[in-house]
Amino acid sequence: MADMTARLGKLELPNPILTASGCAGYGRELHQFFPVSELGAVVTKSIQVRPRSGRPTPRMAETPSGMLNSIGLQGPGIDSFIKHDLSWLQSVGARTIVSIAGGRTEEFAELARRLAGHPAVAALEVNISCPNVESRGQVFACDPVASSRVITAVRQVADPNQPILAKLTPDVTDIVQIARACNESGADGLSLINTTLGMVIDTDMMKPVLGGITGGLSGPAIRPIAVRCVWQVRNALPHMPILGMGGIRSGDDALQFVLAGASAVSVGTAVFGDPNAPMRIKAELEQALDARGFDSLADAVGYAHLDQFQRDARAAIKTKETVA
Repeated sequence: MADMTARLGKLELPNPILTASGCAGYGRELHQFFPVSELGAVVTKSIQVRPRSGRPTPRMAETPSGMLNSIGLQGPGIDSFIKHDLSWLQSVGARTIVSIAGGRTEEFAELARRLAGHPAVAALEVNISCPNVESRGQVFACDPVASSRVITAVRQVADPNQPILAKLTPDVTDIVQIARACNESGADGLSLINTTLGMVIDTDMMKPVLGGITGGLSGPAIRPIAVRCVWQVRNALPHMPILGMGGIRSGDDALQFVLAGASAVSVGTAVFGDPNAPMRIKAELEQALDARGFDSLADAVGYAHLDQFQRDARAAIKTKETVA
């Protein structure tokens, strides 16, 4: 079977299947169904400096081929997270990528500073897809200058052994511009993509379903958008590691992201209906790679970008190695 080792910059993982931030809490829920240490890594729900109660209810709504959520980054704050959640993840042997969020640049830096050197933190996912209080609520990741400012601040105080992944929103005109700004500011990789903004109106009550009016659309409905974003960024920044996500519910879905240029993938919305989805997708992806003749996951990353000459050259090298 194919070697499933995944690499996100300097971070090496035993397999490419991760959770998506916000869809598996801090790992305890999924641990009831399988050991979370069997995942490539657990990406935590985004944590902030102080506890946050989140947005008003209702907070979730089903949509065709997906769901809307308006949770509002509810969480316990960094102190409680380190004491209760991060320590638990460490106790069960999980590799942990901590997602951090804030309303100001200084809050991101404070979180990175608090997590620097912690042995349980494999990497940081910097969720810049949240509103910037300093700029009238504009999302950081919609502005290359604001994105650069946050990543620079985090890079300055973060543990150099903890890779930084910038999580981007698809709700921009040119995601490559934002990705390039993050790359130049010190990000070691990119998480593509966060949810896209949507809303639902109840036609009986004749008002928005969600208490927060709008919410993040996730699930299979956004997968073509996510694959497109991964493709565009890989094409522009071929050496930038990408963690792909957005509507993955099968091994073939995951393979699309890998072929487009993702070195690993996060499974999110699928776990609401099938808590075992990450392990099932891992097995299906391994089978899909083997069926297509890939010796390793790494050989498949970005393969869809190769022209026929490059594919023939790879095939010839593989034939020579097999004969030898």
